Amino acid sequence: MTTKLVALALLCLVTGTAMAQEPKVAPLMSKDLAEDPGKEVLMITVEHVPGGSSSIHRHNAQAFVYVLEGSVVMQLKGGEEVTLTPGQTFYEGPDDVHLVDRNASSTEPAKFLVLLIKNKGAPALVPVE
Repeated sequence: MTTKLVALALLCLVTGTAMAQEPKVAPLMSKDLAEDPGKEVLMITVEHVPGGSSSIHRHNAQAFVYVLEGSVVMQLKGGEEVTLTPGQTFYEGPDDVHLVDRNASSTEPAKFLVLLIKNKGAPALVPVE
């Protein structure tokens, strides 16, 4: 019984640590594009804890990134890794696979704004295996 409790406690600790690494995403606004029926704009903020990162994903959208705080490392499939600081920007096209999206610091948080132009009702993020 004790072994099972220890194993369960370790599993909870590991799961909690992994979950703490995922970014906090906050929707700010969503707006239909009257000039382009079936399309919408979604504005979100993404916050990475120190050392935090996102898993490999795509957006199936045009994504415009603007770094607000800290520094982030970004890389698209076929591209170079870049480190961005406040005021710098990054772009992802609808067919891009986002391989690296992580906080460059292990001690300071990072936050960026993302503007997505996508099909209305489509998910903002699609995991890639």
